[in-house]
Amino acid sequence: MTKKTTSTGNKSQTTKSASKPARKRRATAPKRSPKKPNQRHWLKTLWGISWKVSLAVFAILVFVGIYLDSVVKQRFEGQLFSLPTVVYARILNLAPGDTISIKEVRNELDVLNYRKVSQPRYPGEYSSSSTKIELIRRPFEFADGPEPDRHIMLHFDQSGLKRVQSLEKRGDLGYLRIEPKMLGMLEQGKDEQRLFLRREQFPETMVDALLATEDRDFYQHDGVSPLAIARALVANVKAGRTVQGGSTLTQQLAKNIFLSSERTLWRKLREAYIALIIDYRYSKDRILEGYLNEVYLGQSGGEAIHGFGLASRLYFGQPIQELRIDQLAMLVGMVKGPSYYNPIRYPERARDRRDLVLRLMMQQGILTSDQFENAASRPLDIQKNPRIASRQPSYFQQLEIELKEKVGGAFQSDSGFRVFTSLDPVSQQELENAIASKIPELAKVAGQSLEGAAIAVDRHTGEIRAMVGGKRTGYDGFNRALNASRQIGSLAKPAIYLTALQQPEKYNLATTLQDKPISLKGSQGTVWSPRNYDRKFRGEVPLYLALAKSYNVPTVQLGMQLGIPSVVDTLEKLGVDRSEIKPVPSMLLGSFTLTPFQVAQMYQTLTNSGRRAPLSALRSVIDLDGNVLFQSLPHVSQAVDQQAAWLTTYAMKRGVLEGTGRHLNQKFGWAALAGKTGTSNDTRDSWFVGVDGREVTTVWLGRDDNKSIKLTGSSGALRVYSEYLQHRIPEKLTLPWPKGVSTVGFAQSSHGSLELSCQSAFKLPVWDVNNQFKKRCENDPVGWLKKMFTW
Repeated sequence: MTKKTTSTGNKSQTTKSASKPARKRRATAPKRSPKKPNQRHWLKTLWGISWKVSLAVFAILVFVGIYLDSVVKQRFEGQLFSLPTVVYARILNLAPGDTISIKEVRNELDVLNYRKVSQPRYPGEYSSSSTKIELIRRPFEFADGPEPDRHIMLHFDQSGLKRVQSLEKRGDLGYLRIEPKMLGMLEQGKDEQRLFLRREQFPETMVDALLATEDRDFYQHDGVSPLAIARALVANVKAGRTVQGGSTLTQQLAKNIFLSSERTLWRKLREAYIALIIDYRYSKDRILEGYLNEVYLGQSGGEAIHGFGLASRLYFGQPIQELRIDQLAMLVGMVKGPSYYNPIRYPERARDRRDLVLRLMMQQGILTSDQFENAASRPLDIQKNPRIASRQPSYFQQLEIELKEKVGGAFQSDSGFRVFTSLDPVSQQELENAIASKIPELAKVAGQSLEGAAIAVDRHTGEIRAMVGGKRTGYDGFNRALNASRQIGSLAKPAIYLTALQQPEKYNLATTLQDKPISLKGSQGTVWSPRNYDRKFRGEVPLYLALAKSYNVPTVQLGMQLGIPSVVDTLEKLGVDRSEIKPVPSMLLGSFTLTPFQVAQMYQTLTNSGRRAPLSALRSVIDLDGNVLFQSLPHVSQAVDQQAAWLTTYAMKRGVLEGTGRHLNQKFGWAALAGKTGTSNDTRDSWFVGVDGREVTTVWLGRDDNKSIKLTGSSGALRVYSEYLQHRIPEKLTLPWPKGVSTVGFAQSSHGSLELSCQSAFKLPVWDVNNQFKKRCENDPVGWLKKMFTW
């Protein structure tokens, strides 16, 4: 039998030979639904559609994958996250022969949070005896390269550091650098902060604790762990609530860097997809490094703390490499919920979570049972006032000014730069403490509105060692050290005497000055009659004593002899902007205004034998790759005659010995300090500048409303400086003897003036131009020159 099938449109016809059997079969066959052909058609259609949809979905996934891959690659191979600028204090350099005392070094180690132990075994530990300090110096990446930890013995005698001994190499070292204190992050108000560390810088014990708690299959899965998801599902079903998550560390990193925290299926799918890409492209250690630096671990001052490195500084005040097992376990425990397990607000929760992490470590063989018991028995030991570092807002303001001036556009605040400064952490801490402790005491006289500011600078280099902008030392507000321009009173006087002593043919320290009433008429008919503070007149006084006791009238007499323009010239050479000075007679007694910063510059030049070094806080700027973007270079110039500056500083030392600064001599006579008090009209401002062998320290006290504080320089600012020296041990002030200066004997006449007496026990240094004093003493070796010595 032949069968032929044709098809036309949607109809199908079958033709075959007519036969009864066939018709019979057709007649007796059961009825079928007439829709069957349509069902087949729809199946084919649905198959075609599903295939096309699948192809489209596959194409979309490929496209999304390519896009996400490019995003991941760009981020991971560039800067993975925003990194703040980390600011460090100055580096302490130690070498045999340094005059630094054993107490000063101990103070330095304490400020750097070195732990005092009986026998140092780990970096960041030290022990001390009366003549030796044994320490293990922490490893640190200095500007010129990294240095490992070093086991050192420092030997001291009465004169200072005698020997630097390496206990590893069993030999002596020519010098040792102590790592600088981390001061904090330059930027404030950022959404997040972190301290970037390389993978190898994290303790392996902490990494083991993290994997045991958060992702035990990290090194086995491909970024997403079906086993972890299943394990979490079972745990959650049993608990009837969400008690365990199934996300891997890679997924958490993907979410933190690329996604939001919204709880949607689409976000979860993207998270898994990105995690697979990350795991395919990068090594496990690279992924782990990213996670360890990215994970959120709490808040500090309104800023999110990211990464274990910064969290270690916040909660324990130590580098993470120095934390104990229990401290590391606490940080790992916080990963699950930094707010819920916050050790500051919820110490019991934090401790329970820490102990759970320790137990998991014991169960997985990371800890022995004894180690577990020892760690779990410890208190949390977090800082009493948790903070990343004791940020110095006033100092940072100066730093930002210098970064803008000296580095400019090359400086990028979010690129992980390291900024090294000249701040001395011991000086800063003790200056803050002196301000904070003495102002409340002095406010009993001056009133509760009493304010203060201070700045300490290196006498030789001009580097700023410490700066305090107000009595609220940690407050980031008005910086009086930089911006409070106030009348300086008697602080102007040394510039007048310096002007005179630069004319050795006319003036010397023994020159007689007249302390008699004087009246000066102004251009508009006004009369100015200056008086001494005690309202007394002494007739004749030697020049050195007039400065030491800060007499007003002899100073004005001298200034008018010299001429106001000459004094203004001297002030400008010392570093004062000429535009700050109104050239009228009252400027001789400090009627013009300067900031503590400007005063510090003036006295740095004066007390450094006339060598001016511009004040600065910035030492160097290093980028993330170790490239030096800026390096400060010493710039010291001779501004005024060395001999005249030396003699003026000598007179300021006499001011501490027998003048307005003699309060210091009672406690620190051995240090041979120099100093100058300053008091403005109606005791609105109290000033003191103190000078030891290391620093020039300027202290100002006053009120922001410029009302009287009823404190002189001696009764106010000097007491703050004295408090500072109680804890910041001064260095003896020794001045290199300048060429042409020699000592000559003098005796006091009945009028109070000094007469040359070559054999007298009372001697003063003089700038002996052309050996005039020497010749006179040779001509009259034993007798008196019965006349007042003048040129």
